[in-house]
Amino acid sequence: MQRSIVEQAAAGDQRAFESLVRQSADRLFAIAYRILRDHHGAEDALQQTFVTIWDELPRLRDPDRFEAWTYRLIVRTSIAQAKRERRGGPVIQLLPDDQISGIATHGAPDNIEAVADRDQVQRGFRRLKPDQRAILVLQHYVGLSLAEIADVLGIPVGTAGSRLHYAARALRAAIDADDRAIDQEERTA
Repeated sequence: MQRSIVEQAAAGDQRAFESLVRQSADRLFAIAYRILRDHHGAEDALQQTFVTIWDELPRLRDPDRFEAWTYRLIVRTSIAQAKRERRGGPVIQLLPDDQISGIATHGAPDNIEAVADRDQVQRGFRRLKPDQRAILVLQHYVGLSLAEIADVLGIPVGTAGSRLHYAARALRAAIDADDRAIDQEERTA
């Protein structure tokens, strides 16, 4: 982000704020979606985050930290929303027609295996707590370093490392549990 745009938006310039929104909306939505695993929930979290950004931007001390600050806001909003909703049940993900036809026409085993692996990871990911999802998203999707994750979450680096370790272990355990359940179903079928 350009420092001048952040400073202008902080001073109340709506056009500058709109520019910030356009520059960061897709990135922040993607983070919220990966944490919440729900399109509508991610939209709600994004909207709430932008309201918070507008309200709190004049108090942002360092405009150069805008991006990290927005990560912190979207993560906190997404986790809070996930905890409020706590809804379970299966989540159906619709694929665009071009992806469906690509799978159908190519039909290569590698494509099917890749889809199966992705689905397996998504099922495991849904079993994680929202704060575990958040730390994994920040590292693996956003690509932040451990120090940057600690900064975004407002925790010490050692705590970030520990949380990342336990989140990865929980994901592995969830995937393994899912594998065992599928194996059990296949044996009884």
